[in-house]
Amino acid sequence: MWYWTSLYTHSPSSLYEAFEPAEARRILNKLELHFTPKHSSWLNMVEIELSVLVNQCLKQRIPDRYTLQRESIAWETIRNAQKATVNWRFGVTDARVKLERLYPKIQS
Repeated sequence: MWYWTSLYTHSPSSLYEAFEPAEARRILNKLELHFTPKHSSWLNMVEIELSVLVNQCLKQRIPDRYTLQRESIAWETIRNAQKATVNWRFGVTDARVKLERLYPKIQS
């Protein structure tokens, strides 16, 4: 099963725009769509996790694809066993302060 996450493609119809109908249907049958918000902090969490991967696992010379796969799987196994999470601290209150210029001013 393929997993397809997309920021800008939010419907299977986009496959029909890009491919012939039979090919679009073939691809669509292999996909499990995960719809994600267009603008969200989830991307920041992905970037944080990838940064952890690089710093803890990939800051060494990786001579070949097999070694890369083995090292990545070992790192992921340990990370999952530790139940490691991203502690996202940017909440609504922070957003209102940082993005104040984007919020409308309400006159009473």
